[in-house]
Amino acid sequence: MKSLVVVPTYNERENLPRLVPEILAVPGTEVLVVDDQSPDGTGAIADALAAEHPGRVHVMHRTGRRGLGVSYVDGFTRAVQTDADVVVQMDADRSHDPQHLPAMIAAAGAGADLVVGSRYLHGISVVNWPLRRIVLSLFANWYIRAVTGLGVRDCTAGYRAWRRDALARLPLDRIRSEGYSFQVEMTFLATTLGFRVVESPIIFIERREGASKLSSGILIESLLAPWRLVFRHGRQRSHAAEVAEYNS
Repeated sequence: MKSLVVVPTYNERENLPRLVPEILAVPGTEVLVVDDQSPDGTGAIADALAAEHPGRVHVMHRTGRRGLGVSYVDGFTRAVQTDADVVVQMDADRSHDPQHLPAMIAAAGAGADLVVGSRYLHGISVVNWPLRRIVLSLFANWYIRAVTGLGVRDCTAGYRAWRRDALARLPLDRIRSEGYSFQVEMTFLATTLGFRVVESPIIFIERREGASKLSSGILIESLLAPWRLVFRHGRQRSHAAEVAEYNS
């Protein structure tokens, strides 16, 4: 199984040089760094890593509107054009441990279209979170499941593995969500299109270097996103009707 790990970056100069070698230690992996015009020089560090690991580290220097969602869309658009079997999405802040990659890639190889690295599959598996943030995250996931009908326990998880051929079927050019709502929309669309979605347990570690990019705007969007998805795509539409719409 050949895997391409897509890592969006914005001001991650401390984390990227540590993260990339850990990913490359997993056999069959390559890395695509999608830098969002980082003012701290992360893009130059990514270029140096690409020169150090030719053919295994690739860099996309984004221009235009910034944001996690658009960075992933641009990275995924390039990823589906490669010969990778699996496309992984991973945060650059080292909260997503590469030690979980083999299990997630294996699950995709066993037939899952989307493998969600879940913090809540077996209890609560987070490190360095205050109680209020754990409660907020648990409530957010309950709220999203209640509104959308999704069966995934960790709807907002950002550590995921996609079968490339499945990812290529998603209407990436129509996705405008940001932050946690981007993850929710991707999960919702995958489920709507009949993808096989499974969860694989991970231990989530709060970011080790730098500052969190969580904002009140992202939280508000995350509350509104489930309703927007339901009203836009229709909770009761048939699978066939959805496929026809997205492929039109």
